[in-house]
Amino acid sequence: MAPIDNSSLAVDISKVAGGETTKRADNVAVEEPLEIQLCSRTAEGSAAKSISITMRTPGDDADLAVGFLYTEGIIRSGADVASIEQIGDVSADTGERNTVRVELEPQVDIDFDRLQRHFYTTSSCGVCGKATLDALRVAGQAPLTEDQSRFTRTLIGTLPDRLMSQQRVFTQTGGLHAALVFDTDGTVVVVREDVGRHNAVDKVVGALAFEGRLPASGLGLLVSGRASFELMQKALVAKMPLLAAVGAPSSLAVRTAQEFDMTLIGFLRDDRFNIYAGEQRIIQ
Repeated sequence: MAPIDNSSLAVDISKVAGGETTKRADNVAVEEPLEIQLCSRTAEGSAAKSISITMRTPGDDADLAVGFLYTEGIIRSGADVASIEQIGDVSADTGERNTVRVELEPQVDIDFDRLQRHFYTTSSCGVCGKATLDALRVAGQAPLTEDQSRFTRTLIGTLPDRLMSQQRVFTQTGGLHAALVFDTDGTVVVVREDVGRHNAVDKVVGALAFEGRLPASGLGLLVSGRASFELMQKALVAKMPLLAAVGAPSSLAVRTAQEFDMTLIGFLRDDRFNIYAGEQRIIQ
């Protein structure tokens, strides 16, 4: 395999079509582990603690780390971050370092005992829906009823093509998810790609944090795959009132949207889509 950039690799393959086999090169999306370390200065010094390892596509790793910390409720703004550095061994495939160390400002209180218990279990692990919604309430998340943003049907219908036009690595590999943040005028605020849907969303949230645009009231989020509870949770914590997905929503995603007065759109393709919750934000 040969690196094209830090997001894709060229591989030699055998392509079978019509009973014939031909040799050719193909591009595949890079998937490598990223360790997120957290540290905070104290009177006794500064010690780093590993809090998460996620499989991701290299690139925008600082956005990913900060977005993860924000959507998990560890930080409340980009100003809580004192410094970020990438450390550790260099990947032979991409030349990237696969550990991000985030140092927080001294006044940020870190509950390391809670971090040891880890974070929400994803739907793929069969988590109990009621317990997860209760966890969101305990975390202090309130319904987004006060966000009266309105998005036109025409604007929503244009989003898939606009997302596809900005998926550089997907065009090369066909193997990445993407997340796009937009405003009520249809302006694209930020786009990020990753092999993991949740990572792509964390990357856009991290970018918004660095730009001082959190809470993200008045903004919508489009994801290239399905709408799961985990993505709804991240949009909720970022205070984005609308989540649109090219694919289907899960039942817990619908329940979460209803519970927290969010707008949820699924099966968004061309100018067709289903509204599962929060229809009042979609106007003619």
